[in-house]
Amino acid sequence: MLEQEPVPSVQCRQYRRRWFMLLIFVLCSTANAAHWMQYSIIANIMMRYYNVSSISINWTSMIYMACYIPFVFPASWVLQRKGLRITLLSGAIIMVTGSWLKVLSASPDLFYLAFIGQALVGTAQIFILGVPARLAAVWFGPKQVSTACSLGVFGNQVGIALGFLIPPAVVGNHEDLEVIGRELKHLYYGMAIGPTIVLCLVIFFFQKEPPMPPSLAQASLRSKTTKTEAYDNNHTYLQSLKSLITNRNFALLLVSYGINIGVFYVVSTLLNQIVLLHFADAEEDAGRIGLTIVVAGVVGSVTGGVVLDKTHKFKECTLVVYFMALAGMLAFTFTLTLGHIWIIYLTGGFLGFFMTGYLGIGYEFAAELTYPIAEGTSSGLLNASSEVFGVIFTLVGGEILDAYGDIVTNCTLTALLLAGLAMTLFIQGKDLKRQAAAALRRSHTHLEQEDMMTTQT
Repeated sequence: MLEQEPVPSVQCRQYRRRWFMLLIFVLCSTANAAHWMQYSIIANIMMRYYNVSSISINWTSMIYMACYIPFVFPASWVLQRKGLRITLLSGAIIMVTGSWLKVLSASPDLFYLAFIGQALVGTAQIFILGVPARLAAVWFGPKQVSTACSLGVFGNQVGIALGFLIPPAVVGNHEDLEVIGRELKHLYYGMAIGPTIVLCLVIFFFQKEPPMPPSLAQASLRSKTTKTEAYDNNHTYLQSLKSLITNRNFALLLVSYGINIGVFYVVSTLLNQIVLLHFADAEEDAGRIGLTIVVAGVVGSVTGGVVLDKTHKFKECTLVVYFMALAGMLAFTFTLTLGHIWIIYLTGGFLGFFMTGYLGIGYEFAAELTYPIAEGTSSGLLNASSEVFGVIFTLVGGEILDAYGDIVTNCTLTALLLAGLAMTLFIQGKDLKRQAAAALRRSHTHLEQEDMMTTQT
């Protein structure tokens, strides 16, 4: 009797090119996020150069959030229906258009043109922020998906870090506005050439999906024969949204995630103004502190992804990270008054490691709670929540900062984080649907292999 190797009913394969796809996305996300803090981190210089108020400069940051809110749903629909390539290509084209428009705005009377360019770059992010969880699921296997997602978020964080670091280093606080204008134009050119190169990479190299699925969960979504046990391909986008909103666990995560990231947006936007309240002529220090916050967040995000892949303890990791972000906010608040700026670097790094590190963890937790709904849809809603809270918190935070100072502002943000932590406690952490689907699929495949071996015998 001839025995043959059992043939699984579903073939999965991870392609080496998945890392190149991830790299292209990381570069695209980096190029986009670098523009976010471009004006806010040198707020005092930009207020003088363009002769505008602090609220106008704050809006150059908030426009990123405001543009996201109305367009997130069509962008998520594009990601779900048209796939990764069309989505990323759309974002890259809009980003490049806005970047070159800003090159033309290096004149004291052209702030409106700079703002339009910033709004376009901000609009481009709607096609970028929701991609990491989807790209990770489409290209990576179950043992790497959380790590890949966290690396995808890494690109956004690197971009924010560059946005903190580069503008203060290139544009100095000179008395002569013409000198500021020349340096500002150099900054604009550099931040337009980068996105243009990324657009070329997307056009020529980025692919929608691999020929074969990388995981059993993705195989279920692709398979026509198993669509009743996975996700009905005729399921409309509006039905997906309804399913998400009525999911109690996801609704709690939606609000708590929005609060956490919204607080991060406030700290980032107002960082220059807060630091200068305590340390005169510290524009470059403010940028480097922002850099420290984000770089620490990069490490935290990647660490969180690795821990999730190893343990699959999604709720536990979320609670620990959220609590430590709360502790970091308290430390950052009360060390500002000590008069030693090196301490702010330390507390800022501690805050960033956990607060920014929460980004990837939140995406993956949402994907687990809402499977088989497309990851881009759930992450798109998470991002929309953070943008809504970000705009509201930044507007209110800016007013509190002007009226009562930074201590009251930061204590208010700390109270908001405490509320978000309380919501996280009520999420049912055992309802991990993607893990359950993968386990079920493995069980079915094992049974099919046993039946085939029995038949051969």
